[in-house]
Amino acid sequence: MSEPAVATANAGAGGPVAHTDWAAGNAARTESNPTQLISFAIGDDQYGVDIMAVREIKGWTDITPLPRQPQYVRGVLNLRGVIVPIVDLRCRFGQGLTQATPLHIVIIVHISGKPVGLLADRVLDIVSLDSNEIKPVPRVAQGHRVNFLSGLVTTEDAMIALIDLPNLLSMPIEEVGAESNGAFGAKPKE
Repeated sequence: MSEPAVATANAGAGGPVAHTDWAAGNAARTESNPTQLISFAIGDDQYGVDIMAVREIKGWTDITPLPRQPQYVRGVLNLRGVIVPIVDLRCRFGQGLTQATPLHIVIIVHISGKPVGLLADRVLDIVSLDSNEIKPVPRVAQGHRVNFLSGLVTTEDAMIALIDLPNLLSMPIEEVGAESNGAFGAKPKE
């Protein structure tokens, strides 16, 4: 069995999870390192995460809401004795709450060694690519959504925005109140 296949098999079976730094400098991108990502949809947009961060993909089930959490944290799920917070990606990207149905999916990933569920509309594909095919995200506007993206990949059918998992949950809880003021991720004015 080849090394990537072993790593992928281990990722789904509770093995070690590697973190790929998609936002590495251009010097690191000059080497051609094969990698895989899982692509999924939120509305008409396509996103992807490194397959090595994915533990499992499951259908939407009822979750337990928790008080005083950011709106994008929909609640928690008991996954075989492990409490997993569920992040609504549509909401996190500023597009409103997902009206979750049994057709929606939850992608369980590891972020900083902890399991987190990502609520999305549907899984699309497993995409194999060389790391030098990942292009930087243009920084034309300083929107909050750009901060969650680490790169762009163009396929024959579409463009896939790669989610920077560590930055997805990087906003401290004290700053959540700023969301309602339209200053997503900014500190409240004193």
